[in-house]
Amino acid sequence: MWLAIGIIVLLLGVLAVVRFNPQFGGRISPKLKLNYERSPQWDGKKFLNSTETVMNISLKTLPGLLKQQFTDRKSRSPQSPLFIIPFEEKTFNTRPDQPKFIWYGHSVLLLQINGKNLLIDPMFGPNAAPIAPFAVKRFSEDTLELIDSLPAIDLVLITHDHYDHLDYASIKRLRNRSKRWFVALGVSRHLERWGVPKEQISEFDWWQKGQFEDIEVTFTPSRHFSGRGLSDRAKCLWGGWVFKTTEHSIYWSGDSGYGTHFKEIGEQFGPFDWGFMECGQYNALWHHIHMFPEEAVKASFDALVKQAIPVHWGGFPLALHTWKDPVERFVAEANRQDLPFLIPRPGEIIKFDESQHSEKWWEGLE
Repeated sequence: MWLAIGIIVLLLGVLAVVRFNPQFGGRISPKLKLNYERSPQWDGKKFLNSTETVMNISLKTLPGLLKQQFTDRKSRSPQSPLFIIPFEEKTFNTRPDQPKFIWYGHSVLLLQINGKNLLIDPMFGPNAAPIAPFAVKRFSEDTLELIDSLPAIDLVLITHDHYDHLDYASIKRLRNRSKRWFVALGVSRHLERWGVPKEQISEFDWWQKGQFEDIEVTFTPSRHFSGRGLSDRAKCLWGGWVFKTTEHSIYWSGDSGYGTHFKEIGEQFGPFDWGFMECGQYNALWHHIHMFPEEAVKASFDALVKQAIPVHWGGFPLALHTWKDPVERFVAEANRQDLPFLIPRPGEIIKFDESQHSEKWWEGLE
C-alpha cells in the first residue's frame, strides 16, 4: 500500500511541475486544437512531416547512447569559452539599404533587411536543457546580457519550440523590446504564458506568407519535430523562413533533416543571396531530423543558395560529435563542390555589399 501511495505522490509531483513550471510553456486548449485542425499538417493529434521521419532511439540503442553521452565529453565543447565580438551599433547601422547579419552561435541570428532588425530563434540562455537533471551548457559566457546591447528589434521570428531555439529567460528579456512576433503554428501559447501580448503574435503554417513592412516573409517546411514536455510532442509546427524584398532574397532553413522540400523551396523562392543552413547536432540515430554537413551542402544547391552559412553549431553540445566537426566537414564538402560560403565569428557583422573572407578562426581553439 505504501508503495502505491508513494507512486501516486510521485506522479502528482511530476504533474504539478509540468503544470506550474513556466519552462514548459503554454498548455493546449480545445480551442487551439480546433485551430490546428485547419492545417494540412495536423492529423487530429499531432503535426506531421511530409515524409516519414523517425528517430532510432530504443531500449536496444539507449544504453550505448547514454554511455557515449557521459564519456569522452572533452572534445564536444571548447576548452575555453568562445569569445563573442561585442555589438557595435554605429557599424551595424551603416548602409541600411543593404542586408547584414550577426550570428551569435547555434541558431541565433540578428538580421537587418531594409533597415529593419529581425531576430531569429533568440536563445541566448546558458543552458539548452533547463528541465533536465544535467545542464547542456553554452560554449560562450554571459550571453543573456547580450540582449541588452542589441539594437531596437522590429520583428522576432521563432522556428519551433525546442529549448535550444525558444528560451524562457531570453523571452522575458525580449518581450518588451519587440512589438511583432512571427512564429510557427502552435508557438504562440508559450509566448502568451510568458507575457507577450497575443495581438503582437502571428502564427504561420507551412507556405503561409506574411508582410512585414516592405519584406515578404514565408514560413517554409522542414523535416523535424517539436515539444517541450511529456505530452506535447509535435503539438506545434516547425520550419524555416524566406525573406524577400525587391532587391534581395534570404533563406533560413530551420532545423531539418534532408528532404525534397529544399528543392521545392528553391523552385518557389530561389535563388537566394544568403542561405543559413542547419549543420550540427547530428547522429545516425536521429539522421531524419538533422542533416550531416555534406547534406547541408547538398541542400544549399537544391535550394539555389548563392552563398551558404552553416548554423546550428558553435553553441551547445547536443550531439556526440566534436564541436568542430560540423564546420570542418561543411567547409571540406563546400570546397569540394565549389559552393560559396561564409563562416563568421560569433558576433561578427557581415555586410552584403562587402567582400567577406572566411578565416578558419576555430582552428586555433581547443
